[in-house]
Amino acid sequence: MAPDFIALGMIWYIVFLFSTTCHEGAHSLVARLGGDPTAFHGGQASLNPLPHIRRAPFGMVIVPILTYILPPHWMFGWASAPYDPAWQQRFPRRAGWMALAGPAANFTLATVAALGIRVGMSLGYLRMPESVGFTHITQANGTGGAEFAATFLSILFVLNVLLGTFNLLPVPPLDGHTAVTLLMSEKAGLRFLDWTSSQNFGMMGIILAWVLYDRIFGDIFRLALALLYPGSRWG
Repeated sequence: MAPDFIALGMIWYIVFLFSTTCHEGAHSLVARLGGDPTAFHGGQASLNPLPHIRRAPFGMVIVPILTYILPPHWMFGWASAPYDPAWQQRFPRRAGWMALAGPAANFTLATVAALGIRVGMSLGYLRMPESVGFTHITQANGTGGAEFAATFLSILFVLNVLLGTFNLLPVPPLDGHTAVTLLMSEKAGLRFLDWTSSQNFGMMGIILAWVLYDRIFGDIFRLALALLYPGSRWG
């Protein structure tokens, strides 16, 4: 593998690790605030990635590396934070907000990346590219630090848009599956969760979500670009 490919992979992995840790840490912190200390006691309510790696080494190490090596050479994976099912039964609304906290962390990181891009453009270090891709949401005016910032901010923006929107799909075991119960009465929400958990969706749910998401990500990506560059040909 070429040195540039390895260097880019290291940036991808740093962004992935940080973004996923923030996602799961947000789940864990909101659960703790809502009365479920399970993930807090497991060390997940922090920005330390090690508890998440120990809990899900396949999703946090092996899958991200494989998805980067294989075409189209962008990184994906997963982690999870433990929770008390009895707590969810007693406080379904709190569980719904806990589920939303993960995608909210990703959207916050995407917003931070967007602000970094706009500030870099205003200072003359970055510019809007002629064409965009997962690693070219913005382009550097020069090399060195500006080039690294352009790549890092591009990946931070795109990956967190992807993680946030994908996890909002209302399919088990994704966060949207629990978060959607906030739109229902507590009784209906609990019935919905009981029914979906009894069906053992698991991997079938992930495959269904991925097929659905593949059909809509292009529109999500264009909307994200329109928000980042209002008034441009993408906006």
